[in-house]
Amino acid sequence: MPDLLPDLWFDPTKCFIAGQWISPSGGGTLPLENPSDGSVIGEIARGTAADIDAAVGAAREALSGEWGRMPAAERGRLLAAIGRKVAERVDDLAAIEAQDVGKPLKQARADAVALARYLEFYGGAADKIHGETIPYLDGYTVYTLREPHGVTAHIIPWNYPMQIIGRSVGAALTMGNAAVLKPAEEACLTALAFAAIAEEAGLPKGALNVVPGLGEEAGAALSGHAGINHISFTGSVGVGSLIQASAAANVVPVTLELGGKSPQLFFEDADLDKALPFLVNAGIQNAGQTCSASSRILVHRSRFDEVRDAMAARYAALRVGPAADDLDVGPLISAGQKEIVEGFLGMASAGEIAARGEIVADAPAGGHYVAPTLIAGVGADHRLAQDEIFGPAQVMIPFADEDEAVAIANGTQYGLVAGVWTENGGRQMRLAKAIHSGQVFINNYGAGGGVELPFGGVGKSGHGREKGFEALYGFSTLKTVAAHHG
Repeated sequence: MPDLLPDLWFDPTKCFIAGQWISPSGGGTLPLENPSDGSVIGEIARGTAADIDAAVGAAREALSGEWGRMPAAERGRLLAAIGRKVAERVDDLAAIEAQDVGKPLKQARADAVALARYLEFYGGAADKIHGETIPYLDGYTVYTLREPHGVTAHIIPWNYPMQIIGRSVGAALTMGNAAVLKPAEEACLTALAFAAIAEEAGLPKGALNVVPGLGEEAGAALSGHAGINHISFTGSVGVGSLIQASAAANVVPVTLELGGKSPQLFFEDADLDKALPFLVNAGIQNAGQTCSASSRILVHRSRFDEVRDAMAARYAALRVGPAADDLDVGPLISAGQKEIVEGFLGMASAGEIAARGEIVADAPAGGHYVAPTLIAGVGADHRLAQDEIFGPAQVMIPFADEDEAVAIANGTQYGLVAGVWTENGGRQMRLAKAIHSGQVFINNYGAGGGVELPFGGVGKSGHGREKGFEALYGFSTLKTVAAHHG
């Protein structure tokens, strides 16, 4: 894969604070690895607690300056302008993301397009979040206002940096908050690129600040900072629990989007030709490194063999290789993630593996490749059917009837997304209510990304909602004004 770093229009060894590109206070850097071949291709800034403190201070100052005084309609126009600049650089952003994260170019490009769409959506929504009047006692006029929290912290993962910036930072800025963003140390480049684009579009100084660095250093300092008024985190359950504890110490609200073990339920009357691409793609997209990945396929016993064979044929045709080759599946993010995924796959016996994809012969030896694996034959209580693998693997589980399907679907600690495949209208409605998850898709899965569709989980998949208008409500606080005028 060609080295893209000399063509960057920003310096990844610096933080973006108060509208300035500055070296981290400790002068440290972290290696930047290309997951496709394992090579070190550059360095990123290693931000410190001091840098986080400076970023929070810059955000606080922005709230009392130009950014805090900007009318909602003007904020909306500015966000839309940033979105247009993102759209102009979709190919650049995709190339950077492919090299940084390892996802195939077509998937990285889809993420860049989604970022532009988030900003377009939120730009149009900025002046459409209204309060209401409340009928009350005689002599009173009572109304509500939606106001920004203040300084919002955004700690984002490495799997979908651009999309999560769009749905999190985009929504926070729309409501007039000032943001401090700590991207994952494994994937900082598009976060920094976004800051540079926002700066070019005229975003006031301090409205957005980006501090790369380690989670235990910059991330911990941000989540525990007394100057933060709201925290948004996407990542693992373990880290999410730590962040929630830090937020509790300062009594600030948290939006958590954590793990998932999302099922698709395929009933006896479902259309296999229509469902098959969704059944497979929802599990192997981004090498399965997706919180909402459909890692469990629940199939009615009468059609289990048919669906397994159809999925196995698809799996056998999947090709895995470097991001630049733009194949079906790219590498995992790191050697550590590869080791975790291979450990899970080692729990399946040879007889339980229905099919595997192919790692292309010329894939670089240092790349973090795992062949997509379809597993059939393990029970619903097996670790492969309970734990989040976060790799290109799906488990198939048979069910006898609707009640058993619901019990299996709800039988994990997670509840993020579910898909239901059936032509029975009554069953569609029953399952939409019975399944414990933040989203239920009927005869589809994911609805094309849907920036308008509220997204979030129940159980250990987290709480709070991102995307759509619900995200804007979450990034604001409600004030009630009661005026007594006699």
